Amino acid sequence: MQRFDTRVQELKYKVLKEVARGYYNGTLLDEYDEIPRRIVPGPKPTMRCCIYKERAIVLKRMKLALGGNKDIDNVIEVIKVACDECPLGGYEVTNRCRGCIAQRCINACPKGAISFDTVHHHAFIDKDKCINCGMCAKACQYNAIQNYLRPCVQACKTKAISMDEDKAAKIDDSKCVQCGACVYQCPFGAIMDKSYMTNVIDILKDSDFSKKYPVYAIVAPSIATQFKYMKFGQLITAIKKLGFKDVVEAALGADMVAYNEAKELVEKGFLTSSCCPTFVSYIKKFYPKLEGNISHNLSPMATIAKWMKEHEPNAKIIFIGPCISKKKEVQLEEVHKYVEYTLTFEELQAMIDARDIDYASLEESSLYDASYYGRIFARSGGISEAVREALKEQGSDFEYKPVSADGLDNCRMALAKASLPSREFNFLEGMGCPGGCIGGPCCLTHEIRDKSEVDKHGKEAKAKTIEEAIEKYK
Repeated sequence: MQRFDTRVQELKYKVLKEVARGYYNGTLLDEYDEIPRRIVPGPKPTMRCCIYKERAIVLKRMKLALGGNKDIDNVIEVIKVACDECPLGGYEVTNRCRGCIAQRCINACPKGAISFDTVHHHAFIDKDKCINCGMCAKACQYNAIQNYLRPCVQACKTKAISMDEDKAAKIDDSKCVQCGACVYQCPFGAIMDKSYMTNVIDILKDSDFSKKYPVYAIVAPSIATQFKYMKFGQLITAIKKLGFKDVVEAALGADMVAYNEAKELVEKGFLTSSCCPTFVSYIKKFYPKLEGNISHNLSPMATIAKWMKEHEPNAKIIFIGPCISKKKEVQLEEVHKYVEYTLTFEELQAMIDARDIDYASLEESSLYDASYYGRIFARSGGISEAVREALKEQGSDFEYKPVSADGLDNCRMALAKASLPSREFNFLEGMGCPGGCIGGPCCLTHEIRDKSEVDKHGKEAKAKTIEEAIEKYK
């Protein structure tokens, strides 16, 4: 079964696996210069202009797999040497241009960037003068002028990506919400998230050696849609084989959040969800007037981790999910005291394979049980359903009017409506990725965002109500 959507993901996985294998075995420093040759064997290049450039880019990926540039606060970095194949983009005149006499495009341009070739009867745009205002495209009656955006620019919904003086992608941290869309959409893998995988391996190795603290894994419920080549129970066993004492589902934290958010909603009258760190960051950066309406609950990950540390203070906790922005969330002071690091599904796959774990022979293990409502937090609409159920279980007569928005474009439109006095809803569920967490940038596969897999996983929960799930672990 195909594990990844693209060769970019496959290459990223190979680098992560080699780094993990070398770090586990204590041979990484000795093999550091050899790893690029194993990943990109010579003598002919397969992806770039020459094999030397391919190996140089692999070395950059290795540095990101080891935590990246410590002077860059963002958890996403641009590999400049890999960002040189995309055209500049912007407005261009296509072959639909008829060389018309009206020449409305020339008159519409405020910078005089358009000229007309009277021999070939074709308009041309001077890129040095063009400011990409789009007035020429609006004026053209043949739709002959098109705006060609780079994939990363097109993917970024906050306009955080531009080009630097070398024409490589540049990220504006003041606008970036770490959604990771650029990471997945870049066809050359020139934008990548930092990995803290080796920090996690250090914790696991130290725990195994000293036995001074237990290490727990908290997994996002969207994990039920991934790793389809093995049974879900075998995957839980494979995670334990890495050195984790046990595996807890963030869905139990989601049950706690839904129950508390229902109470907070009744108290305040209008609320936005706080589960998705990308959505929370988006509100704070682009709709600051609504910041006071963000639920004061921690995310499900942090909520269940807080509960776990209250019961076992010396525990170390690692979150595993499809999300890049979680790597930023765990750096927040109010979260880092509960969760040490975040692993993505891609990094988990690399660690399992680096340890040569034979998943086919593994027995199945079970998770700490949550309710159906906690598990469906993984897909769009799940939080709203869970809050509705919590209101019902609390016997509330509050008139509940929720709206669900997935993907930043939909979140932007919903937040614009939420800013109006005439808004017709009182609870806004926002998720930065299309489809919710099942569309996260670090999923192994993104092509099928099937919410039925999440619902199926939810229906397998033993707890039938939110209160039943929470009461079990009080």
